Amino acid sequence: VESSGIVLTNRHVVADPLAEYVIVTNEEEKYPAQVLARDQIHDVAILKIDKKNLPTIKLGDSSKLELGQTTIAIGNALGIFRDTVSVGVVSGLSREIMAGDAKTKDTTKLRGLIQTDAAINPGNSGGPLIDIEGKVIGINTAMVFLAENIGFALPINNAKKDLDDLKKYGKLRQPFLGIRYVLLNKELQKKFNLPVDRGAFIISEPVAEGKAVVLGGAADRAGIQEGDVILEVQNIEISEKKPLEEILEKCKVGETINLKTLRKDKEIICQAVLEERN
Repeated sequence: VESSGIVLTNRHVVADPLAEYVIVTNEEEKYPAQVLARDQIHDVAILKIDKKNLPTIKLGDSSKLELGQTTIAIGNALGIFRDTVSVGVVSGLSREIMAGDAKTKDTTKLRGLIQTDAAINPGNSGGPLIDIEGKVIGINTAMVFLAENIGFALPINNAKKDLDDLKKYGKLRQPFLGIRYVLLNKELQKKFNLPVDRGAFIISEPVAEGKAVVLGGAADRAGIQEGDVILEVQNIEISEKKPLEEILEKCKVGETINLKTLRKDKEIICQAVLEERN
């Protein structure tokens, strides 16, 4: 994506910190790759190779995608068929899936994904999903087994933010509030006997040190307590379709945010200064 040797791929492609990675060009040249950053939330990784004046591909704007527009996926299908090209359309936007890694057996929740019916197979991970103008709109990341023509790509705007962070700060910066919570719905409202069926219910986990509010963290300093329900952040309502983490991703480290919070039957406004996620 940059002529200086910057390469984008999926985090799960380069997840092993002890492995050595190599970039192979179309001319069969091989270059050792240094992993500069791994974004575990968005499954993005940024690599660097020691090569100058490389050809690049332009990055598009995934916020402007429309259902039905043409998509083209490129990758090494099944790890065997290099430079495989498939064509389809944008089948859905803002999809959420639990993605599993066949090697590590780890699962990760991925949100805001682009769904496409362009054929995406194992081995396509990390390859570009491009539009009809040849601009990258996503990074191919997952497919649904036992289904036909259901593939997913990470919006390229997430990766663009990571690239910007790396240039400005030398690392990725992600805001951190410091709470554990569940997103409420009607079933959970009944289970916990709460007055509302939406919002982020602050609750601890039944594990060692699974505290609901991180001691000394941004939420703790703002006065957030276990049992509170955060209803809004910056006047944006929290719901299953608009979860707290999605809202926080659009905030900045060091930003002061307003949290409309329900404590028992009383609504209060708390102000929190977002920290940087470690």
